[in-house]
Amino acid sequence: MIIKKAKFLTSAQKLSQCPNFNLPEIALLGRSNVGKSTFINALTNNSKLAKTSNKPGKTRLINFFSFNDDYIVADLPGYGYAQVSKEMQNEWQKNLEKYLLNRNMLKLLIQLIDSRHDVQNNDLQMQDWLFHNNLKSIVIATKIDLIPKSKRQLKIAEFTKATKRTVLPFSAVDKRYNDNIINYLNSELSLSK
Repeated sequence: MIIKKAKFLTSAQKLSQCPNFNLPEIALLGRSNVGKSTFINALTNNSKLAKTSNKPGKTRLINFFSFNDDYIVADLPGYGYAQVSKEMQNEWQKNLEKYLLNRNMLKLLIQLIDSRHDVQNNDLQMQDWLFHNNLKSIVIATKIDLIPKSKRQLKIAEFTKATKRTVLPFSAVDKRYNDNIINYLNSELSLSK
């Protein structure tokens, strides 16, 4: 299954501004600059769909994308970015919590973690919050192509042990991982197209 049709829909700052698309929704979580926008672009084979930046903290809104008119992917602001005011960080956190806890069509959360590093404390804090609130989530290990081939399975095993969740590898360069991810998402959302 490939993503034949993908488009940017709209952005929102908080839950009350989020439109009802009447489609299942997946949300992307991760530290600033982990590659959420790159993930969207690689899965859709469209390098210009989601805006990417080398500067952390660029995504400050909830950005909604339609995949194949079957489901919505919401790109959320990154966590762990310190170069904005504490007040701004608190506002983001409050808005995101409301979205994550009250968005009716939200079916799955994907937490992206950079495979070049160990799982960070704020990744584990996010994981604990997800578990505490009984939110269904998986982990995507990004930038796996930057790990030597002989150590990739070991890295996935480390992440699985640390996060206690399903971990799927991802690379924007090596597209062979995309099919597994898309098939997993379709299975989770019970899409058979």
